[in-house]
Amino acid sequence: MKIAIFGGSFDPPHIGHEQIVKLILNSLEIDLLFIVPAFLSPFKSQYFLSPQTRLNLIEKLFEDEKRVIVSDYEVNAGESVPTIKTVKYLYDKYKPQKVYLIIGDDHLSTLSKWNSFDELSKLVEFIVINRHDIQTDYKSLPLKIEVSSSKLREHLDIDSIPQKIKNEVNEIWKKEYNK
Repeated sequence: MKIAIFGGSFDPPHIGHEQIVKLILNSLEIDLLFIVPAFLSPFKSQYFLSPQTRLNLIEKLFEDEKRVIVSDYEVNAGESVPTIKTVKYLYDKYKPQKVYLIIGDDHLSTLSKWNSFDELSKLVEFIVINRHDIQTDYKSLPLKIEVSSSKLREHLDIDSIPQKIKNEVNEIWKKEYNK
């Protein structure tokens, strides 16, 4: 079995995440794609939407995709989980022959600082979602989209939220954040 892991904060989930999933499923020969929302990114000190809310939104967004499994592993941990721990968990549970780890090109500059990077790089093949034409030695998949969760947290652009979860995100935004 070949799998890919796409982790992140998904805070909030947006059309870029949706397009990345389609790109992965269409570009890599994989049996399953695991989407793993983080409880809290190791590089952040707080979250915008609660971990359970983000998990629920991602589950709803990809519920019809047969090759996608949304994992609650990191959310259920209740704390920041290093990627190496998630990779080992999925290895133990699914016994894959090959694991691709999907990362954004914005992580390339800090990748070597990730927890147990040397061990991680022996367990996975990194696949870079390359939005900014960054030169890399890793395999990369180009994707031109100008949307980011951090910009959406500053100002919700409802058109950047996938149709399937748009109403729910808008309601959360109005009720919780009065924006």
